Amino acid sequence: MLYLASKSPRRRELLGRLGLEFGVLELDIPEQRQPGEPPRDYVCRVAREKAGAGLLQVLGNPSALVLGSDTEVVLDDEVFGKPADAADAAAMLRRLSGRTHQVISAVSLVSSGRELQTVSVSQVTFDELDDARIDAYIATGEPFGKAGAYAIQGGAEIFVSRLDGSYSGVMGLPLRETARLLAGFGLGSTFGPASGPQATEAA
Repeated sequence: MLYLASKSPRRRELLGRLGLEFGVLELDIPEQRQPGEPPRDYVCRVAREKAGAGLLQVLGNPSALVLGSDTEVVLDDEVFGKPADAADAAAMLRRLSGRTHQVISAVSLVSSGRELQTVSVSQVTFDELDDARIDAYIATGEPFGKAGAYAIQGGAEIFVSRLDGSYSGVMGLPLRETARLLAGFGLGSTFGPASGPQATEAA
């Protein structure tokens, strides 16, 4: 049985696109970057911790397979998490304005005896955003609860002048990479399993 360890409705929607049945495990995992921890390592660690915490909830099911994921916006080695308030959201969007940032999305898939992980890194370039556009976007409420204070699948899509990478990864779950990961555990999507799973097997 496949489980998604996430409270994110976006991840539920995205995983559902693969046509697989899955349960949802809602849990709260602290997302705190450690001093000196590289952004990629941080994202991978949080994804792994989510999957591991989810697996602990379903230990009674020996066939349980738990997927955990984390997505963060990174600019100049700084991780932009979810904004605390409107002022924080505005500050993030001003920093992202006219620049190219990274969106790192890690996915961990764990069972009682095995773990695989994959990472998607996308480059996203924003147009120049003046204060009026930023204020209008924040007024929609969309930036809250979103890493980097924006949702590419929402109103912020018009801010993006260039995207190199995974659109679904920027949303929160890179589908191509996730399908390959699931194929590594013998699960194929509605459209057939992806060949050659590109993932890191944990020791």
